[in-house]
Amino acid sequence: MKNLKLASREIAQRTVVNVAGVEIGRDFVVIAGPCSVESEEQTLETARAVKAAGADMMRGGAFKPRTSPYSFQGLGIAGLKILEKAKKETGLPIVTEVIDPRDVTWVAEFADVLQIGTRNMQNYSLLKEVGRAGRPVLLKRGMYSTLEEWLNCAEYILSEGNPDVILCERGIRTFEKYTRNTLDLSAVPAMKELTHLPVIIDPTHSTGRVSLIGPMSLASVAAGADGLLVEVHHNPEQALCDAEQALTPEQFKQIMNRLRPLKAFIDQQEKSEVI
Repeated sequence: MKNLKLASREIAQRTVVNVAGVEIGRDFVVIAGPCSVESEEQTLETARAVKAAGADMMRGGAFKPRTSPYSFQGLGIAGLKILEKAKKETGLPIVTEVIDPRDVTWVAEFADVLQIGTRNMQNYSLLKEVGRAGRPVLLKRGMYSTLEEWLNCAEYILSEGNPDVILCERGIRTFEKYTRNTLDLSAVPAMKELTHLPVIIDPTHSTGRVSLIGPMSLASVAAGADGLLVEVHHNPEQALCDAEQALTPEQFKQIMNRLRPLKAFIDQQEKSEVI
């Protein structure tokens, strides 16, 4: 990929993105929380639960681009203020999506990481704006995008002077209908060959099925991912967004109890091979 001037692996061996002391690219980082901020009670209860289970950061959407204009679109600035309260109580850095270039500056006042969703991966005006925002950016892969297209979008952010880009594989559209999308696990080792940027996995949106989130989370560790982005809701049955794919706090805890030991085992094996 000769057109990559800043994202290429030839530029650097490995980028570590430091988010309030959480080092993405060095440690295995788990980002967990609800699809959308629905209320203060829902957000704080979920934040406490994911913190207790071992999450490193919290996710939550204040702005939600939805397929239907009649679906819940998020609480906007009220949602950002609730996320800020959750951060103050739990200490978890906040990841939230921004969907409009005009909103970037003030969303950055609340967020530790600005998320670019799959529908906006090639929104070049938005990419340039977050590149100038002074906040780390989590860039999701577009649902129809190649690895090269994904990296070129990262290049837009990097070229504006922002070195802190985190790539997130969240599944791509194929002819398969059983899962919401098709998780491209091969993207993790492939991107490790192509770029120095950290790569995490979203097993929630890629599968769309609670029963598959645990297995694909473990598979992500084995594939060499730098972390996970997982949806957790304190009461999924009442969720206003993506209720069918949100983990309960107990389900998330069970995954975490398997995740950390697996990661430790793989790390130990890698150290043994080096010796």
